[in-house]
Amino acid sequence: MKPLPDIKVYPKRPVLDDRPLERRVGLIILATDHTTEPDFRRMVASERVGVYVARIPYANPTTPENLRKMQPALTAGAALILPDEPLDAICYSCTSASVVIGDTEIEAAIQAAKPGVPVVTPPMSGVRGLAALGAKRISILTPYTVETSRPMTDYFAARGFEIESFTCLGFEDDREMARIPPAALVDLAREATDASAEALFVSCTALRGALAVMGIEDAIGRPVVTSNQATAWNCLRLCGDETPRPEFGRLMTLALPQISSHRGLA
Repeated sequence: MKPLPDIKVYPKRPVLDDRPLERRVGLIILATDHTTEPDFRRMVASERVGVYVARIPYANPTTPENLRKMQPALTAGAALILPDEPLDAICYSCTSASVVIGDTEIEAAIQAAKPGVPVVTPPMSGVRGLAALGAKRISILTPYTVETSRPMTDYFAARGFEIESFTCLGFEDDREMARIPPAALVDLAREATDASAEALFVSCTALRGALAVMGIEDAIGRPVVTSNQATAWNCLRLCGDETPRPEFGRLMTLALPQISSHRGLA
């Protein structure tokens, strides 16, 4: 048997790139999430932008009480994403929990582990997206119960939107929400959009809404903003990526409005 060779250390260390990828987006998602990772893979990740994911504990049903229980895990979740390395943006991917907990509280919890990183939430991104589209009168579609939907009405109304109609589907389990076919979302959006609304907001990161955007916009004849589409757009723009992606809706062709506060806009 031939003797094994000695292991030699190469005498010259290779020159290192500053980063494996130019930009970094952190993503905090629910333990039960089926949708956000595939959506960010198709809309955000590229040879230039890396997406780095941490999951935090969550248990159904989707009630305000259960959603609020995630707040203490946000700091630990953020700390697990490339420890001691900077991020260009970090997204907490839960629309209903962001509304219940509050954008300011979410930012504080995440920045306790990642100081100074821009924090993105789905409702905050929804506000920015609707503003970029110039929409003030909106319809809202959610998969939640009335109890879980009600705080969202207050959230958008407090930010100056006129809510022309609000439709919810009564689901309590986010894993079932993820199983609603995109084609069904198109039909639901058609029924949920008020004639006077300038745009439709489709809430919930569990929904496969990003796959339905084009169909919805064709069906209702006006722009649509969905949770994952909006956060993907927001994160891309924070990474300096202005590339139009019209296959994911009108929003993905627009610039990010100037940001100056937790209310989402300058």
